[in-house]
Amino acid sequence: MYSFTEEKDLESFESYVLSHGGQYLQSAKWAEAKTTWGHRFYSGFRGDERVLTALVLIRSIPGAGKLWYCPAGPVCDYTDGELLRQFAAYMTAEMKRYGGFALFLDPCIPLRINGEKQESGVAVHNGLLKAGFVLNPTVSKYVYKAPVQMLVPLFDREEKPVTAQSLLKSFEKGVRYSVRVGESRGLTEAVYTIDDVEKDPRILEDFAAIMDDTSDRNDFTQRNNDYVKNLMKVFGPQGMDVMLIYYDKQKDTAQEEERQKRKAVLEASLETAPEKKLRGIREEIDSIDKQHEHFAERIRETEGMGDRVAVAGGVTSNYGGIRSCLFGGARNLLRNNLRASHFFNFRRICRSIDLGCRYHDLGYVLVNDAPADSDGTLGKCEPREDFVGIEAFKRSFGADNYEFIGEYALVANSVKYFSYTHLIGIAKQMLGFVHGVIRRSR
Repeated sequence: MYSFTEEKDLESFESYVLSHGGQYLQSAKWAEAKTTWGHRFYSGFRGDERVLTALVLIRSIPGAGKLWYCPAGPVCDYTDGELLRQFAAYMTAEMKRYGGFALFLDPCIPLRINGEKQESGVAVHNGLLKAGFVLNPTVSKYVYKAPVQMLVPLFDREEKPVTAQSLLKSFEKGVRYSVRVGESRGLTEAVYTIDDVEKDPRILEDFAAIMDDTSDRNDFTQRNNDYVKNLMKVFGPQGMDVMLIYYDKQKDTAQEEERQKRKAVLEASLETAPEKKLRGIREEIDSIDKQHEHFAERIRETEGMGDRVAVAGGVTSNYGGIRSCLFGGARNLLRNNLRASHFFNFRRICRSIDLGCRYHDLGYVLVNDAPADSDGTLGKCEPREDFVGIEAFKRSFGADNYEFIGEYALVANSVKYFSYTHLIGIAKQMLGFVHGVIRRSR
């Protein structure tokens, strides 16, 4: 019924991914970006009709052999059990031919949305098991990505695009306040593409300073500028950008001068204002004085740093109607005073709306291991202790919690697969220890 082949026509491959709801992880461009992995491309057909594409990344694992990984799974109809079965049989033969011990895939098929079980996800899980895949219930040993993503829907139930202001109204009160005061405290934004980055290396230098502070604060290892620049080159000006949020001292100073002019008018009015208005006038004067204290603090903390200082930013991909936050963070500088993280994330979402995207992907949440559910699916995913606050932060922007069905393996060599599954945990612990030492020694 189906035929499969190693794909050489990458233009047709890419066209199918884009036209069938694929993500950047399933793109041929992702293989180009992952320079430390080998790769192969596969397509499936029903007669002359293409019905499946699969990017496979390949890495040699010491003591086990070649691991094959299909990020986000193949692009196909997961409700077609026969397609999955024949694809699994073909890929098993391919792995035996080329030395792969197992094919791992982690389809972006929702199992739960905001905790509510999705029967369609259960059906896909059962279809994968019937095709010969096995579920990996140990999330901490997943090959690449966590099964939980935070997605902001940018279309309403009537399939109409949301507006930035309507979305802002849905945010938590503290987030709305931070976003609204951002501009009054001198925050500005700039969006750069690879063309800009190649002309001005200071853009990625500013971004690196932001990520240095963020990685130290949240205990993760950041990618270097060469990796980021290569990603931007591969996906091009339309497919990836870096947004930086700056603290603009000149803008802040100009706004402070306007506030002081307003204060002078208010103080002069105290002598003639009616009694019933005096309280309101004094409260406004007090508010201006508090704003002046915050302004003076900003000027002191950024003394000698120039007129424009990058305080937040991130790299975002734009692929297939989804804008995905790949990297992002904020400087330790003026964090509480400016609340630049809230302003930055709102402006990032605004750009996704302007580009007509259906979803704004705020990124993953690392979760604890959980026992399988009674129906054999991946158990309820709870955020790791160090990600509880991160998940709450992402929810505050109206994001929904998507728990995908998890990671599945198609085993071609059971002995090598056993070696891998027992070695990977030890290897990740060792890498985590080494990265921690590097961070603490900087």
